This record gives sequence, C-alpha cells and structure tokens, in this order.
Amino acid sequence: VQLQASGGGLVQSGGSLRLSCVASGNFFRINAMGWYRQTPGKQRELVARISSAGNPTLSDAVRGRFTISRGDDGNPVYLQMDSLIPEDTAVYYCNAEISARYTLRPSSYWGQGTQVTVSS
Repeated sequence: VQLQASGGGLVQSGGSLRLSCVASGNFFRINAMGWYRQTPGKQRELVARISSAGNPTLSDAVRGRFTISRGDDGNPVYLQMDSLIPEDTAVYYCNAEISARYTLRPSSYWGQGTQVTVSS
C-alpha cells in the first residue's frame, strides 16, 4: 500500500491550498484517512480525519477554516485549507488505516510529507 500526497506550497496569510492523498495497492478497504502536521521540534499532530462512514473530525486549531472530504469509495482524501495563517506552516502527512485484502487486519500507513508554508 502506498499513499501519494500532493498540493502543498507557499501561500500568503488568508490564502487557500488544497491537499490530496491517494491510496494505491492491493487492499480490502480504507477504514479512515486523515492529515497530520509537524513542525521542527514538535510532535506530529492530528489536523483532520474522515471515517469510512464519512464522518469528519477536525482539530480545534483548524475547525471552521479547513474541510476534509473524500471520494465515493473513501479514496482519495482532500484537505481544503482556507483562511491560512502562519501558524499553519508545517509538513503535512497523509495517514490511512487500511484493512489488508485477505486477513482484513488493519494497519496504519503514512504518505510522504508535503510542505505548507504560509507567509505573513
């Protein structure tokens, strides 16, 4: 299973970016997908997550500004980031909990990080 993230970049404060993440490989089902972010010297933190039923969870820091959505079968997942502020600057990582094809055992997977930089 591989996760391919895209959409990061440099934007001015107040601007918008949209991140995308696609899961590929041989698996049974995507149980949940989401986005985490990390800045130097800090732990990786949850930004947003969406369940297989389509129920979104957003952190307090981004609620009201970010929206998470997904494709009909749970893939891909999108993070629409509006009203960006410099504090949103971080490396954003896609994460997915995916059940294996034959064993149905769930495992967590990470995509490569994508840099988001918000200038003031």
